[in-house]
Amino acid sequence: MKTGLACIGLTTLDIVARAIDALPEGEGTILIEGIACAPAGTAAGAALIAAKLGMPVKLASAVGDDLIGRFIRMALEEAGVDLTALETLPGLPSSTTVLAVDSAGRRPNFHALGAGMLAAATPAALEAATSSRFLHYAGIGGPRLDGGAGADLVKAAHEAGVIVTCDLISPQASALDELKRLLPYVDYFLPSAAEAVLLTGQDDLFAAAEVFLGLGARNCLIKNGGRGSVVVLDGVRTTLPAYLIKPVDTTSCGDSYCAGFIAALDRGWAPLDAARFATATAALVAQGLATLGKLESFEATEAAMRQMTLSEAA
Repeated sequence: MKTGLACIGLTTLDIVARAIDALPEGEGTILIEGIACAPAGTAAGAALIAAKLGMPVKLASAVGDDLIGRFIRMALEEAGVDLTALETLPGLPSSTTVLAVDSAGRRPNFHALGAGMLAAATPAALEAATSSRFLHYAGIGGPRLDGGAGADLVKAAHEAGVIVTCDLISPQASALDELKRLLPYVDYFLPSAAEAVLLTGQDDLFAAAEVFLGLGARNCLIKNGGRGSVVVLDGVRTTLPAYLIKPVDTTSCGDSYCAGFIAALDRGWAPLDAARFATATAALVAQGLATLGKLESFEATEAAMRQMTLSEAA
């Protein structure tokens, strides 16, 4: 019997500082509330969060052979993530993002490109993808995955009976061609609202979801930040409200929604209820700094669902 989750795609280190509402003049210093750093990215972030929620997790991605790469490995290993399929690429830096979160929760960021986008469909990645119960594919836009290699891996996982979820990495318009290859093998597609509008040209999110279903996705959940989410699950079309919270850092909310959804499905929750759990996961992450925010465990998240207040409308 297959168990656990395999994540493939982007790995970065996020360095988050709050609150930064202005830069000091010259070489001046401003005291701020806090700084945090954690593995992040559409693959590593989802992997870290799913592990926090109690799932066995494997990560197929890449880091550089630098101190940042070693730190990413250490943090993921401490969380219990299996790194057998995480490549270290000689001579390359690890992808890193510095996020200057302001008092309103906005997060202008500065990204240094590195090995993180160079995840590949290696034999180790294929083994992880086909032997797990879930595959979270977050590699669209990766030069070693786009064009067929990633789609072949997803197809192999699908044919092996794996439940496939898919997210995006700041997609370009060309991502639509890759989705045409991938979505026939995807059970749950989870783009953001901005990504859905960009790729489909549809301002109505239900209409956007129908475009993705037309490309082959079996279900679609569109993450819409503080407005909640628009979901088409098993033929049911509905909106789910967000929780009323004071956001501190929304950097990893999309990845946490994906990980929460998968973790709840793994516990046997119905897809619509799993989407509600995903909403709570994202709300807890948004209330703290970096990838994990205020997230503690699956059970604590389930308890928070009963304690937090939902907005009146999605």
